[in-house]
Amino acid sequence: MVIKNRGCIFVQQHGISKLDLKRQNRMQVLKILKRRGPTSRIDIANMLKLTRAAVTIITNEMIDQGIIIEIGELKHTDEKAPRGRKKILIDINQNYKFVLGVCIEENIVSVGLSTLAGLVLDKRNKTIDGSTEYSEITDFVKVSLKGILIDNCLSTSDILGIGFGIFPAMYSRLKVSIKNGEPDYITLADDIYAHFPVPLIFDNSVKGTAMANIDFQPDKDENRQNIAFLQVGGSLHFVVTNLNEPIFSYDNRTDFVDKIIVKANADDVCPYCGRKGCVRNEISIPAIIKKVRAIFSQQRTPALYRITQGDPGRIGVQAIKRAYAEGDSEELSKVFNEICDLYAVLLNNLYFSTNPQKIVIHCFELTERIYENLKNSLTKIAGEDVTKKITLSIVEEKHRFLSGCALAIRELFYTRGGFDTYAEDIHGLE
Repeated sequence: MVIKNRGCIFVQQHGISKLDLKRQNRMQVLKILKRRGPTSRIDIANMLKLTRAAVTIITNEMIDQGIIIEIGELKHTDEKAPRGRKKILIDINQNYKFVLGVCIEENIVSVGLSTLAGLVLDKRNKTIDGSTEYSEITDFVKVSLKGILIDNCLSTSDILGIGFGIFPAMYSRLKVSIKNGEPDYITLADDIYAHFPVPLIFDNSVKGTAMANIDFQPDKDENRQNIAFLQVGGSLHFVVTNLNEPIFSYDNRTDFVDKIIVKANADDVCPYCGRKGCVRNEISIPAIIKKVRAIFSQQRTPALYRITQGDPGRIGVQAIKRAYAEGDSEELSKVFNEICDLYAVLLNNLYFSTNPQKIVIHCFELTERIYENLKNSLTKIAGEDVTKKITLSIVEEKHRFLSGCALAIRELFYTRGGFDTYAEDIHGLE
């Protein structure tokens, strides 16, 4: 039977069926193609330890369904090509289905359309604040979803599903309750499903953006399987992956990083955790603004004073970035150097506690100058080998909805082995 749980539409099953085994094999084929790109059936058979005949049956069926495509013979780079039958490469048909993504964070609602490879086809964004009500947010989502389908001449049959990445701080505003430590999205899901009866996936937006940084990389790197993902904003959130899957203990509480101590000799007590020197109280964006306001004056920060017309209430991220880019003063540089040093302490601790191949920083406020200063601080503390592991998120600010796209594609395409409707599951279980 089709049921709803935490806002996700899925099929309730009992035991292991032939369909389960078939889905598992198809899923493994798709994951290989996602990780490696174009690959031959022979190589897939060797990696999965299946017979070539079995892989041929599996892939031919998926080709007939339009899920994967043949793209031609493998071209050898050396002069001597091996004898025998030439390898025919197959790959995922990235336009087999399209996916709609939604990301709802504290300051923005982002809705968009992408291919299975995360190629952006359309988008809608709306700036929000603490006064934006539930109905205004959901109405924008519904209107945007409908408009995107119309503008791109698509129907719901062309859509794999809709993925929703919800920032944890937005749970209460979106009527997401917490039950047994888990978010329950059912109220929001019912509201959306009434207007768009397609598969819906709901999850943490931080996890979704981390997955987008794995799945939507333009260059394939099959050896890149473990990343640590740090999202910086009003608070900091952290996700760690193993074999490209989120580790549950981090996935379930992405905000734990806020409580890590980065300044042992701090004076101020954090109003949130009650301790001194924590990440949130020292290097979150509100903390940075507070530190800058503490030195704000016409003499100490002349550029910032001019930009804000002398009004400390106008000190925000954009004003600070402008002043810092102008080389405002030694006072402002001193603040940023201290912040970079504290971030370096955090990154060093996260790296050596999780041992990732890469640490991905997701921060829209990070300018090139600040990024270079951060890397210099990290090199002083941890060395060049750790600094080389740092990279920036590939998700642009205007494309935040890719968080939802990544969640939906993983759950509704790869995990399901390319089965595109729940009706197929029900039919297969009869």
